[in-house]
Amino acid sequence: MRRITALGIASLALAVWLAAPPLRAQHPPASGLHRPFDEILDLNVRDGDVYYHALKQSRGALDRYVGSLDVAASVYEGWSRDERLAFWLNAYNAFVLQTIVDRYPIRGRAPEYPPASIRQIAGAFEKVPHRAAGRSVTLDHIEKAILPEFRDPRVYLALGRGARGSGRLRSEAYAAGRLELQLTDMTREFLTTLDHVAVDRVTGELRLSPIIGWHEAEFAGAYASAAGETFAQRSPIERAAVALVLPHLYPLEQQFIERNAFVVRYVDFDWTLNDLTGGR
Repeated sequence: MRRITALGIASLALAVWLAAPPLRAQHPPASGLHRPFDEILDLNVRDGDVYYHALKQSRGALDRYVGSLDVAASVYEGWSRDERLAFWLNAYNAFVLQTIVDRYPIRGRAPEYPPASIRQIAGAFEKVPHRAAGRSVTLDHIEKAILPEFRDPRVYLALGRGARGSGRLRSEAYAAGRLELQLTDMTREFLTTLDHVAVDRVTGELRLSPIIGWHEAEFAGAYASAAGETFAQRSPIERAAVALVLPHLYPLEQQFIERNAFVVRYVDFDWTLNDLTGGR
């Protein structure tokens, strides 16, 4: 009798187990992953420029952080949208730093050398491979194939390309819990920096960073509809530019733009290395 009871209990337990929905895989949060990068940036970045010499001298922390980015694809897929986006922004910026540090100093100190630039590193953006989230990627692949999936063109202003022409490399890592605040702050800062956006009422120009032009479709799709009827005959990217910059201009500049007689011109991108240590 006890044997029958034991078999019955076992059968019932098996039936309950089979009928139960499968347990969802539990993935660790991404919040702690970027803490080392936060410390690296805090120590080595000032106003967007980098102490590359010091970073190279103590590069172990950067290398360990970069190594930690190759999490399993299943772990990455378990993160929230903001965790994934913060991951790729931090990964891109860390890969840029490592690419530069690997070859630093990029140029000699003689005056006849051109300004140091990440562009002097062959294939820095399109060929040098990196590992992240279980796959091999390049910097261009992150910018042109992965980040567009998030449908937020502000992210392109947050990429530190190792150049003065980029948005300012922050002295902190991007974090999912603060991502909206960080991107809003980064965008405001970018749009109020004369190197990126300038109104010249003498020449009649609205000068823009080429980053906006590089991602014309994304910026136009996100912001063109927010421009007023005054600009209805403008191209989508011009309407997007107006919607982006108008709230951040001085009153006289706003009046100039609202007269709708300006010409949009993209400035040359400044690829000078954002180096605080002079190529030592």
